[in-house]
Amino acid sequence: MSIEEIIEGFEFIDDWEERIRYLIELGRELEPLPDEARSPANKVQGCASQVWLQTKVGEGDDPVLLFRGDSDAHLVKGLVAVTVALYSGRRARDILATDAGAVFDRIKLREHLTPQRSNGLRAMVERIKREAADAAKVEPTPATGS
Repeated sequence: MSIEEIIEGFEFIDDWEERIRYLIELGRELEPLPDEARSPANKVQGCASQVWLQTKVGEGDDPVLLFRGDSDAHLVKGLVAVTVALYSGRRARDILATDAGAVFDRIKLREHLTPQRSNGLRAMVERIKREAADAAKVEPTPATGS
């Protein structure tokens, strides 16, 4: 599912409990990570739940990055799905220029997350931005993802 479709889904739902169900459903739709991808190298540090993020980097000075992720918590898995939809399949410099915080604010995500979940979301965005910066051989920009 594209980030535009996810945003439209959130904008259609007013009730926060329905939004939580939607997030959980987005997480259920993620392609499962193979067991070998649940490695310490793919584990996102700073998340209260276990979160894994697998990255494939394309060729060139501004490569396309592909992300796959998973979590052991249903709600967090939904946050992974939103984050992956926002960044996966984009060029490294586009990833660095994308303000996840603006997207999360638009769908009113951050205002309902606990501080722990917000920190985990920020950790995912920072990890993605770091990997994009490494791929593009530039300095990472600070994450505003939570």
